[in-house]
Amino acid sequence: MKTMTLKAAAEACGGKLVGCPDPAPGIGRAVIDSRAVEAGDLFVAFRGEKTDGHRYIQTALDKGAVCALAEHVPDGVEGPVIVVENVQTALEKIAAAYRETLRIPVIGVTGSVGKTTAKEMIASVLSARFNVLKTEGNHNNQIGVPMTVSRIEREHEAAVVEMGISGFGEMTELASVARPTIAVFTVIGRAHLEFLHDLDGVFRAKTEMLAFLPPDGVVICNGDDGHLKRLSCSQRVIRFGTGDNCEVRADEIELLPEGRTRCRITYTDRIIRADVPAFGRQMVYAALEGAAVGIALGFSDREIEEGIASYATVGRRNAVVDTGFVTLVDDCYNANPESMRCAVDSLAACGGRRVCLLADMLELGEDSPRLHRELGAYAAEKGIELVAACGTLGKEIAAGAGERGCWFESRDAMIEALPGLLQKGDRVLVKASLGMHMEHVAEAVKELKP
Repeated sequence: MKTMTLKAAAEACGGKLVGCPDPAPGIGRAVIDSRAVEAGDLFVAFRGEKTDGHRYIQTALDKGAVCALAEHVPDGVEGPVIVVENVQTALEKIAAAYRETLRIPVIGVTGSVGKTTAKEMIASVLSARFNVLKTEGNHNNQIGVPMTVSRIEREHEAAVVEMGISGFGEMTELASVARPTIAVFTVIGRAHLEFLHDLDGVFRAKTEMLAFLPPDGVVICNGDDGHLKRLSCSQRVIRFGTGDNCEVRADEIELLPEGRTRCRITYTDRIIRADVPAFGRQMVYAALEGAAVGIALGFSDREIEEGIASYATVGRRNAVVDTGFVTLVDDCYNANPESMRCAVDSLAACGGRRVCLLADMLELGEDSPRLHRELGAYAAEKGIELVAACGTLGKEIAAGAGERGCWFESRDAMIEALPGLLQKGDRVLVKASLGMHMEHVAEAVKELKP
């Protein structure tokens, strides 16, 4: 936000600027951790569950923050502070005002499954031509989205903003800040059902974004999804998927044993050969999302192919590791019924003995036990030889898998049993919601020896 002055920021959020020299300098990115402050940053003093950012205002200013955004000025603080009633609301207003000054494509990415993968793939494709700013990590909430917008600078030619929600009205707040010119919807799935109730609720909450898209904006959505295939809006819609109703369509899909995914993507008379350096059927959809955005922005087939080939797996999202004993598919980052089934489908396409090491999917509401049993049954129907699960709801997964299932009361108990569960050459999927910390199981699998 280097083009935005402190005075303009204060006016945008209705705050009072105190302790500021004249003339007021411009500000950089918004930062909430004083340890990460760099010269020119705006330090945002949030009150968290464990600590209060107001305690670190002077530290941030001493490290070079040009100003702090706070609800009061603590005793002893010397330096510029924008004082506001509510830091969260003020940050959103400042970022929204700054966004209005930008004239670049902004791609907003949302959905119940695959947001981060889609964000990374779209950014990879756009980087074939543009200088691209993308959401860092999974900073996709009411704090993360304004922070992402604050990082867009003059040199950036496009921005890819991940937008995650768990309740009604949250997307309205995020989209009012990001103001995307292209909206990408991955999947409408059974996530956050404690708050959104059912798939219709998820659809309504996610598509709140459409109200903030310009008339000449583009909506890119999954045409294989039951809700998104019926999406209707005033903007241009491009559907991607494997069905005949999809304008951007994938076929000739190959899941290769070395951990790559290939497919052919067609659009009108164009043919794009996608070679993704990552494993799984979900990577076909990521490639389609990247290709669709590239097509909407006028990219050539070669640019799209190069961008897809440059994709890099992020964290513990479907990372394939040959341990020397087994082939591990480490997908511990998160889980809901749709992403779990997709992972099972990908594992089922592999040869050899296949094993699922699973645990609870969180925030699924009152239907959670049934959804876990259905997952276990689905894995068994797909031919997975062993479905091992831990956790309270993991017991339902194992029960659903019948004779192919086994249950462990704790993650540690599962780890202890691994030598007896796994055989040399197995293909092993480890997956659950982030809160189950199944990364410990994945690391234990890596340590097993022939």
